[in-house]
Amino acid sequence: MLEKCPRHALFQPRIQFWAKNRSKWRSPNGAICIKYFIQSPLIKKSILALTPDFPYFSSMKKIPLILILAFGPLFSFAQQKLNKDEQKLIELIDKNYQETVALLEEVININSGSLNKEGVREVGRVFEREFHKIGFQTEWVEVPAEVNRAGHFVATRKGNKGKKLFLIGHIDTVFEKDMPFTPFTWLNDSTATGQGANDMKGGDVLVFASLKALHELGMLDDRTVTVYFMGDEESSGDNELSRRDFIERSKSHDIALGYETAQGFNTVTVARRGSSGWTLKTSGRQSHSSGVFREGVGYGAIYEAARILTEFQEELAGEQYLTFNPGQIIGGSDISYDKITGKGEALGKTNIVAREAYVTGDLRFLGEEQKERTRAKMQEIVDRNLNQTDAEITFRDGIPSMSPREENYELAAILNQVSLDMGLGEVKPGDPGSRGAADIAYVADILPGLDGLGASGRGAHAPGETINMKQFPDLIKRNTILLYRLTR
Repeated sequence: MLEKCPRHALFQPRIQFWAKNRSKWRSPNGAICIKYFIQSPLIKKSILALTPDFPYFSSMKKIPLILILAFGPLFSFAQQKLNKDEQKLIELIDKNYQETVALLEEVININSGSLNKEGVREVGRVFEREFHKIGFQTEWVEVPAEVNRAGHFVATRKGNKGKKLFLIGHIDTVFEKDMPFTPFTWLNDSTATGQGANDMKGGDVLVFASLKALHELGMLDDRTVTVYFMGDEESSGDNELSRRDFIERSKSHDIALGYETAQGFNTVTVARRGSSGWTLKTSGRQSHSSGVFREGVGYGAIYEAARILTEFQEELAGEQYLTFNPGQIIGGSDISYDKITGKGEALGKTNIVAREAYVTGDLRFLGEEQKERTRAKMQEIVDRNLNQTDAEITFRDGIPSMSPREENYELAAILNQVSLDMGLGEVKPGDPGSRGAADIAYVADILPGLDGLGASGRGAHAPGETINMKQFPDLIKRNTILLYRLTR
């Protein structure tokens, strides 16, 4: 009867409106909320336009009936391009969602700062328990004693069908045990907070939720999937030693997918900058401050450090994809610094020209050429000493960059199609300059890959870090369909 209605043409723009705004009508657990749906002005207008001769439909008690009759197709529109198996996966994610949130809360409420080895292991034990339930073999990868970190969690399934997937996360956070603790807390119906909520325990739980749904429908049978959750991504004692097993395992796979923080629905990471460290030490002639700047006294260590940092900024800032940041500075007549804890002390007086200064910083880049060229320029600047001062800079390799490659863009196109088929909108490759270093870069020259597939949120690495719980269910669903299609 509705098909013969002259107002049936109203359906097409309403369908587009539904696909764009469906997240606004979700309750916190991801289910469609009729109350929010019918309160939309466009939907109300559509109902009135479709039923002008039936005043009883304006009764709120009758609204659900007209919604079923007139707008039922809209609820399934976003899924009409998904096959039956994919639709079953979507339904199962919804069914399991409360368990997913409970797991997220459990792991966030365990402090797992990179230096808290027991806390990192405890989070690993939680995932060990959960992955065993869905048919994965698990193990804890120990790292050499000199690395002084907890190790890594690995879960595997092996098979012969589909692409072999290498899924990457990390279970440590920047929040150490001696820092103020923030537990998982709902801030409102769409936002929660907690240490590591989006960086990246949300991403870890997202990975598990996707694999759980695939397992429960038998869609992981005879497939190869390795889940590798690092225990020291935020602070590694020795990158080379700690990543050796990670790199070696990746070589038996076809695709790497990283679950660092998502930048919403519409962006995916195809390239990331690398990160390395540097340490600057300066020295001066300790003397009475009344003689500072004179030929026989000079400028002192702090002025020399300040000169170098200023010239770094003046001569290097602004180059695309390049950043360098001094994170700590200590200066005085006597200083000490603990590289393990990051704590430093300085002794000095206002009437003493500083004898020592110490600066630590990072350098972020895209590609080895940019890194090496920048280091050479920094060394040149350091060598221009002020009178009666000396300076030395040392560089430390960290995480390499994930350079863009054609296969990464091809994977982004697959994700984009999944998103369009689900009615979630277009997904475009993001700007490499907007993303920092991540573990996927260690295998970026071995495997094609994508990153930024994890949970979304704000304030990573800061008190009050949040996770977007409105987007979380749909990010899980989209990832699940992506894994399904890659492994067929």
